Parts: sequence; structure tokens; C-alpha cells
Amino acid sequence: MKGAATNAPSADAPLLVDRYAIYDAIASGGMATVHLGRLIGTAGFLRTVAIKRLHSQFAHDPEFTAMFLDEARLASRIQHPNVVSTLDVVMKDSELLLVMEYVRGESLSRLVRRARDSVERIPPRVVVAILSGALHGLHAAHEASDEKGVPLGLVHRDMSPQNILVGTDGVARVLDFGVAKAAGRIHTTRDGDIKGKVLYMAPEQLAAQPLTRTADVYGVGVVLFETLTCMRMFAGENEVAAISKIIQNEIRLPSEVAPELMPFDRIVRKATAAEAEHRYPTALAMAIDLESIGIAPASAAEVSTWVKRLAGETLDERARIVAEIERSSTRSKPPLPMPTPISIPLPAAAAAVPGLVPAPSSGVMRVPETESSHTRAVAAPVVLGQATPARRPLAVASILLLVVLLGGALAVIAVLLARGDGSKTVAAQPTATATATATATAPAPVEDPAPVASTALVHRPVPAAAAPEPAKTAAAPSSTNTNTNTNKKTFAPPSGARVSCDPPYVIDKNGHQHFIPECMK
Repeated sequence: MKGAATNAPSADAPLLVDRYAIYDAIASGGMATVHLGRLIGTAGFLRTVAIKRLHSQFAHDPEFTAMFLDEARLASRIQHPNVVSTLDVVMKDSELLLVMEYVRGESLSRLVRRARDSVERIPPRVVVAILSGALHGLHAAHEASDEKGVPLGLVHRDMSPQNILVGTDGVARVLDFGVAKAAGRIHTTRDGDIKGKVLYMAPEQLAAQPLTRTADVYGVGVVLFETLTCMRMFAGENEVAAISKIIQNEIRLPSEVAPELMPFDRIVRKATAAEAEHRYPTALAMAIDLESIGIAPASAAEVSTWVKRLAGETLDERARIVAEIERSSTRSKPPLPMPTPISIPLPAAAAAVPGLVPAPSSGVMRVPETESSHTRAVAAPVVLGQATPARRPLAVASILLLVVLLGGALAVIAVLLARGDGSKTVAAQPTATATATATATAPAPVEDPAPVASTALVHRPVPAAAAPEPAKTAAAPSSTNTNTNTNKKTFAPPSGARVSCDPPYVIDKNGHQHFIPECMK
């Protein structure tokens, strides 16, 4: 390949640049090569694209780099069905890539060459359809504006058969704005430089004079002649002779090759006029004139059939390569990155659970190294998207254990408070549940032989083993008792015992209140 990069990728060993895989070359030019490529996006998204890759010897040249970036910027401003779309530009690892939509088809130059080799001419209706579509795309480029709506004043400067792509869908598209002239370009052509293919240049372009869109109209006029006749407009022994004919405006008309093509003579003559002001003022004006010549343009289906018939073998081979690339890239697509592990902090109270200790400076609970692997799996950080079937039951068990421990701690604290103050009793505001809990957990008091024991009996719960059997008369209310609540029972202290009325009742082993008669007077 002419000017091909040193490290040529292939279907078996693609070159990976950023999120693109670059495969075999399908076209080559002076400063870049066009490759088949695959966009490898997220979530399994894949797309076949065409990647224009700047040759390695130009990748570090500021002038060529600026020209390449200009092409990407200009092409991205043109949105039209008859223009190949620009999708992305990549600068990475000494590579400069222009990513475009992949169009299954063939360039007009190769189609004309195949028709000439087959000794046949292209049907005029097909020619009208192809060139009319190219003119509409070219007009869209001429009318393109920047982000602020200011016209770019774009001139393609290389309207040749190589830069018109005819798809198998029957649509012609303009491509390659690499040498286009526009306002605000990063790259500025040096004085005397000539950009484009000489055989399709207008006289003012050869003379390095200021250009307008009519220079592109001139190039399309030459392409129209060559597509109709499958012959060169300026056939000379060398390039110098061809340039001389262009300057002297020695053009040829289609009827000189085939008389039946005379209706096209007027359009070719006007498009290739020596003076710019005598040409069609716009590509759109030329397209309208071509479509009204009296030869109806072929439909997209007719153009598609013609392209497949003329270049079917090449298209089938390229389709096979594309299909293999798509299959291989699907099979070998890189795995999606695993989600970042997210550690879920446990509550502060979980520090009381045996076997869990805080990790240093993290607040996240971890398991000591001495624990079993099963326990370590419970405290490991949770990764979103991964199943943890055994973790939920263990977590529930840990929470239940925590509740039981907290309940026991509260019961111990209540008992300690009751024992620490002899003048007050835990049963000052009794409930059946709290009394039963305190009785079950508190140690049995030691009875003193002194009379104070009666006082202690009033203020402390009596153990079940030492509780005296209440007198039968205690069930009936005393005649001196002023309490009107018949559901409450009174209790008579032993004879000679000192009575304390703070509180005026005692609690028996069943948690019932017994009012002291002396305290009710």
C-alpha cells in the first residue's frame, strides 16, 4: 500500500487505539490510509466504522496534524445524506484517527474503471442519479456554518471520482475534506502550494488564486464527462500537457465520444467554463439543471443493482471480511470492568459482637485472622452485583444476638441501681414483667435477726423461699382501712415491728401490692 503505516493491522491482529480496533486497509492516499474498524463501546455496544489513519511519518508533523484536525472539524459540521458522516477523532499513542461511518459500496473512480475494462458505458440515468446526489451533498458542504451560525465558506478543492462513494443502497456520498479550504482553518496553505488532483482543478486553482465554490463546480463538470464517456477529459502524454490544456480551456464534450450524449454538452460546457463567473453559481443550481435535462434519474434500487453487478465480486469479498471482523470482535470483546467494591459500615453497637473488631481508620467491621473462612466471608466487603446467599441468615442471627445482649445489660443495670439505694425499691412503680425479671436476676437478700429485718422486709422483694404465708384475715379489708378499692389487699406487720409508710405498701412474691393499715389512718 502506498504510504501505509509500518505496523499494518489485520483481521487476526487488530491494532487497538483508545476504544477502536483497527483492521485491514480498504483504501490508501498520500497522507492517510482508510481501514475497517470496530467501535468497542460500553455494555457490549459494537459498531463497524471506517477509520482514516494518518501515516506515521506525518503524525508528528504539526502542519499535517493541523490539516487532519481541520478535516474532522469541517466534516463534523456537514449533516446531509449525500455526505459521509464523521463520528469521532482520536489522538492517542502517536496515532491520529478520523472515524467515519462505514458505507458498503465502491468509489466512482473504480466503478468507471470497471466499466471501461468491460467495454461498456454507464447508463445515463445512473450517471444523472449519482452526480445529482453528489452535487446535493457538495452544496450542503458549501452552505455549512460554525457553531455560531457563521458560514464557513468551505471549498472542497478535490472533487474527483475518488471522493464520490456510491453505496449498495444506491446513494452517492461525498467524502474526504482533507484539503478543503474554509474560514478559520487551523492549517494555512503556504503560498504556491496546490491542493487536490491536477486533472480536476479549475484554472484559478492551478494559478493559486483565491477560490470560491465554483472551483468545485468545475471539478464536478470534469467528473460528469468522464462518468458518461469512461474516458479522461484531459488526455495527455504527461501532467504538464494536461495542465496546458486546462489553462487554455481545451475541454472535450460528451457528444464527441458518443453523439447520443449531446444533451449533456451544455451542462459540461457551463460547469467547466474558464471564467468562474460563467459557471453555475452553486452546486445546487447545477444539480437542478442536470435533473431537468430530460433524462429521469435512476432510482436508488436501479443504482444499487448496477453497483452490485459491476463490483459484486469485490463487494462480496469485503462483506466477508467485515462479517469475519464482526464475529471475531464479538467473540473476543473485552470483559466489562468489575464494579468497585463498596464496604458497608456496620452500626457502632456491633462492636460488642464477639469476633468483630473495627478495621484501622475505617470504621468498617472486619474479622480477625484467627477466625474461620466462613466467618471471614460474613464480614468481607459487599460487592454490588455479586450474590451472597449465606450472608443474610448470619446477619439476622448477629442482630438477634445483639438484642439479647443489650436486654441482659439493661436488666443488670436495673438490679445494680436497686441494690445501691436502701431507701428506695425497684418496685416503687412496679409492673408484673419488671418485678418478675428483677426477682429472677437479683441475688437473695440475707435476713438480719435484728428488728430492722421487718423494715427490710417491707422495702425489698421477699425471695420465694422465705416469703411468709399471709394470714387468712389479710384477704378481707380492715374496718379501719379507708381505702375504697376492694381489689387491693392490706398487710399487717409482725407485732412490735417498726412500721415505715414510705411507701405505704409492700409487694409479695406474686408481685401484688398490700397496703399497710397503720399507714392508711
